[in-house]
Amino acid sequence: MKVRFLGSGDAFGSGGRLNTCFHVTSGPESGAGAFLIDCGATALPALKAAGIDRNAIDTILITHFHADHFGGVPFFILDAQFFAKRTAPLTIAGPEGLRDWYVRALETAFPGSSSTRQKFELSLVELEAGRRQAVGDLTVTPQRVIHGPPGGPFFAYRIEVDGRVLAYTGDTEWTEALVEVGRDADLLIAEAYFRDKPVPFHLDLASLERNLDRIRPKRLVLTHMSDDMLRQADAVPYETARDGLEIAVA
Repeated sequence: MKVRFLGSGDAFGSGGRLNTCFHVTSGPESGAGAFLIDCGATALPALKAAGIDRNAIDTILITHFHADHFGGVPFFILDAQFFAKRTAPLTIAGPEGLRDWYVRALETAFPGSSSTRQKFELSLVELEAGRRQAVGDLTVTPQRVIHGPPGGPFFAYRIEVDGRVLAYTGDTEWTEALVEVGRDADLLIAEAYFRDKPVPFHLDLASLERNLDRIRPKRLVLTHMSDDMLRQADAVPYETARDGLEIAVA
């Protein structure tokens, strides 16, 4: 399994980084294709700049409906329809409300576009928090996290593919749900918005560190860092994401 960080930034481009979008490819033995974790507003230009075949992406997993995680969906869909000439099925999966948010996002970006008939099969799948479920060739367990009003909905994901576990916190303050999401994961991608400063709705590295002995990820990569965290990133004893970083999960 390979993970490429197409966008590793926060909502406001700290450090000049693009919005959240991770491109994951799996080995041929699993039968799974490529998928995205989140599709922030800058996802399409990042995909094109990296020379990635958008038509080979068969699933997009959405953690929540903020623009830096979901705002690239209208561009991805319309590019697939009119320019990439997509014919392969596409699944977009995310929290409850996905179907309504999909229409709202398309209508906000390009009025009238939500009624355009795609030339490919599009499945919008609303996932249930706490339930391990199949999404195409992936096995996904979403957990509810805290990134705004209770219920959000905001998800973290535990994803099983290629006999490996990839976990992602999404955007959240510390919550016990992250222990189950990341426990013994082959790769945990974790928000680290600040180094030591706890703030509502975002994860600081100090809170994560206090719980790493319970999570025990085999590999940890920090992402979604504020300018304050980026200034200290070289001094922390963990891997940090950057736009364009590609890592293999063996």
